[in-house]
Amino acid sequence: MTPRVRAPELPQDSIWLNTNHPLSLTNLKGRVVILDFWTYCCINCLHVLPDLNYLEQKYKDSLIVIGIHSAKFDNEKDAENIRQAILRYDVEHPVVVDFNGNLWQQYAVRAWPTLIVIDPEGYVIRDVAGEGNREVLDQLIGELIQKHQHKGTMTMEPLHFTLEKQQHPLTNPLAFPGKVLADEFSDRLFIADSGHHRILVSTLTGEVLNIIGTGEPGLTDGTFAEAQFFAPQGITLDPDNQRLYVADTDNHCLRCIHLETKQVETIAGTGEQSRQIQPHSGLGLQTALNSPWDIEIIDNRLLIAMAGSHQIWEMQLETGEIGTYAGTGAEACLDGSLNEAAFAQPSGITSDGRELYVADSEVSSIRGVGLINNLPVRTICGSGELFEFGDRDGHKSEVRLQHCLGVEYTQNYLWVADTYNHKIKRVDPTTGSCQTLLGNGKAGHRDGQSHEAEFAEPSGVSAIAARLYIADTNNHVIRCVDLGTLEVTTLNLSGY
Repeated sequence: MTPRVRAPELPQDSIWLNTNHPLSLTNLKGRVVILDFWTYCCINCLHVLPDLNYLEQKYKDSLIVIGIHSAKFDNEKDAENIRQAILRYDVEHPVVVDFNGNLWQQYAVRAWPTLIVIDPEGYVIRDVAGEGNREVLDQLIGELIQKHQHKGTMTMEPLHFTLEKQQHPLTNPLAFPGKVLADEFSDRLFIADSGHHRILVSTLTGEVLNIIGTGEPGLTDGTFAEAQFFAPQGITLDPDNQRLYVADTDNHCLRCIHLETKQVETIAGTGEQSRQIQPHSGLGLQTALNSPWDIEIIDNRLLIAMAGSHQIWEMQLETGEIGTYAGTGAEACLDGSLNEAAFAQPSGITSDGRELYVADSEVSSIRGVGLINNLPVRTICGSGELFEFGDRDGHKSEVRLQHCLGVEYTQNYLWVADTYNHKIKRVDPTTGSCQTLLGNGKAGHRDGQSHEAEFAEPSGVSAIAARLYIADTNNHVIRCVDLGTLEVTTLNLSGY
């Protein structure tokens, strides 16, 4: 008989979030406890959150979930950044900052996410790695509750905590804007107001023209006032047909906004997350997607950064067919042919018509994907490794970025949102050279010229002839950059 293992106690001297006091397993006896080892950059960790929310609601009298935030990237070790992630992803259970990875080591965790199930007597029952385990956990929790009710070791009483969103309510016009798109010809700016689950349309100077979406998460087609999105990210414009395409990330769908008729329709995805890399193709509305994070229209097709499956997908707008364009689905940085290459949570895309340029976030690299003449996938700059990151300018593989989420091609250069370094960098796609032009590496909100400016996890970039627009995500604003002087200002939204 295998001896039972008592769960190591939780630290009382660490930083705790979503609660006004530390929690201990001793005081939680009588309840089933799930420890969620996560890091907020990780798409798989984000995919687990809806499952945990489901279980928390179903077993609210007998289950408590505690997030153990064990950071991958240096930027994720900062408690304030973790607080922002809790607000962004609407995490409603307590989270402890595992700053030095002590809990990670004590529980012998090896991968994100890992869930540790602890019974009401304080013993580790099971560890579950990866995503997609809702049914397994549901059954296990039900069995534990039944067993310990019979033993008389079960406490049936809900716990209540003071949440970060109660202490730090978001009152800004924007909430965690993920992407932005500028169109000089029509004098319009399209903003993915991700935290408010909607799309804003303004002039390039910030006068709001349209609000698309109710502001509540959901998957509803219809008029601008009726439509619902769920944490939308990437947006791209078809100016000839006046259609705006949206990567509706948490709905795992692609949406089309008809700007002239003011209607929203779903064109791809089922509303459920795909758990498979296959099938490689199918009709848009019959094919499940996996966290589409950015989108780019090229001729009559959409290219999609499918962050959840670590691939680039393609949709033919004439036929409605969608499928894998590049990437095996393995989370890695492998160059080569389209069907041999691998990506790691691609989160931003842009194009010069010849190549698709990718902000490959989990390997902190910029990639190029051939669009013509059988051009291969290549790494333009960055380490190309999952655990090699930093903040270093230079050429090709000597460059270090930190979880870059946005990229924009303009005037022969790539402008990169080096998100976790709080900087905007310029990359030459031909030579692989990378240079910091905006930001000083410190998270903050300060206007000014070039390195005087400060950003907070900028995630999206869009350019017109003389200006750059930046989705400054954790500052909840859009920033404007004069490309001639590199002067950074904050866009003032009006008529809201």
